[in-house]
Amino acid sequence: MDFEIKQFLPADAAQWSVDAVLVLVPDTASWEGGGELGALIKAVTERGDLEQGAGKFLFCYRPDGFKVSRLVLARVGDGSALQVRKAVAAGLAQLKAPGLKKLGILLSLLDKDSEAVRAAMMAVADATYSYVTTKPTAQSRVLRQVTLGVKAVAASREAFLIGRAQVVGVELAKEWANRPANHATPSHLADVARKLGHKSRIKTEVLGPKAVTALGMGAFLAVARGSAEPLRFIVMRYQGGAKGSAPVVLVGKGITFDTGGISIKPAAEMDEMKFDMGGAASVLGTFAALAELQPQINVVGIIPSCENMPDGLAVKPGDVVTSMSGQTIEVLNTDAEGRLILCDALTYAARFKPRCVIDIATLTGACVVALGAVRTGMFSSHNDLADALQAAGEEAQDLCWRLPLDDEYADGLKSGFADMGNVAGRAGGAITAAKFLQKFVSDTPWGHLDIAGTAWKSGAAKGATGRPVSLLLQYLINESKIAQPGRVTKSLRNVVVRAE
Repeated sequence: MDFEIKQFLPADAAQWSVDAVLVLVPDTASWEGGGELGALIKAVTERGDLEQGAGKFLFCYRPDGFKVSRLVLARVGDGSALQVRKAVAAGLAQLKAPGLKKLGILLSLLDKDSEAVRAAMMAVADATYSYVTTKPTAQSRVLRQVTLGVKAVAASREAFLIGRAQVVGVELAKEWANRPANHATPSHLADVARKLGHKSRIKTEVLGPKAVTALGMGAFLAVARGSAEPLRFIVMRYQGGAKGSAPVVLVGKGITFDTGGISIKPAAEMDEMKFDMGGAASVLGTFAALAELQPQINVVGIIPSCENMPDGLAVKPGDVVTSMSGQTIEVLNTDAEGRLILCDALTYAARFKPRCVIDIATLTGACVVALGAVRTGMFSSHNDLADALQAAGEEAQDLCWRLPLDDEYADGLKSGFADMGNVAGRAGGAITAAKFLQKFVSDTPWGHLDIAGTAWKSGAAKGATGRPVSLLLQYLINESKIAQPGRVTKSLRNVVVRAE
């Protein structure tokens, strides 16, 4: 899909030559000077045909005085990012038709239309995404071009650029999380990372079993040994900041399929365990977004990737393994494998002398029980990092919520046969999992995002969400204090973004 941003005032809307126009209408506004559009909105509002409230809409076919044949007026309430997303989703639901290839979205009725640009772009991308990789009979995306009409292009420049990067990153994360496990093996993820390594400022290194063994990653190796698919340890570097500047390290859990191992899962919904590499997908998506936006910050992405399978070589409950840190772990439950591959990756991350480390993982069902599918569970050993992640999530509409890390929660991890066990019972399971990971980060500022409830949806709408790419990208933008990328041309009146 191509996005472009142009100056389009309400009075210009009648002359817009596209297949359909979606007009975002705030609950309170003046329609004076709005030409045919202003007169239309005033009339339908006075008659009560267009109710107030975000998501309310009115479909107009061949309205008098307009070039466009299909026009949807959609209420955005107070014009907040959340209300804009609701309005765009509601409006697009009324415009699903084979002939809709070019869409105009008028934002210039909003007081702060620049703030709505990014939200509108994400809403369009979400509403029109269609998975087709292993489904040849599915219809690919029909909508090809979306023009965002704003009061002033310059004022919306940064929001447009961030929106462009966000769409690219989220869609890559969705694509790879949605793929079946036989089409998204650890080797496939490594190939994606290598392709990203050809982009500006990104370098990729992929380690195989021999190199991982030499590094002493006994916990990672223990999980991988039950699968015929070879493990891959992926390291990506984005060099956008000054040489020698400490990087942010992102660590993504890359279990491309999780049977539970010897502690095998129930058969019901086990197919959804292809989504267990959602953390890895989010790191890949974030790097795709970095390649588009080119912010001035250094970032390292680490993805330990393997399958968790129950063959004759698989690790068994009660086995003791030695992590890269030298700490030993009693594997009490082989279905608590994500923390085993992450702990070695977190130890490896220390070699980059990072400013902070953030791991992202579909880690615990307990987090789903605690927070559902609305907010990602967030843990951090440093208040400043926790506050920054929370703020980034609010700004990007990719919400998280901080959960506690009291030392007492680690008591259940004690083992009589190793330095620690890998589980501590059902109570507070998301927290005890985070306490396990905390044992491998020393004093480095560290955050842990448990995305088990937010990385994908079940049921009729089953599929990956691409979260938390938006949160991570916003955090990195805020850290880099980016104003605008210098590589972009001065005029953005006709800038086009391709997010396919």
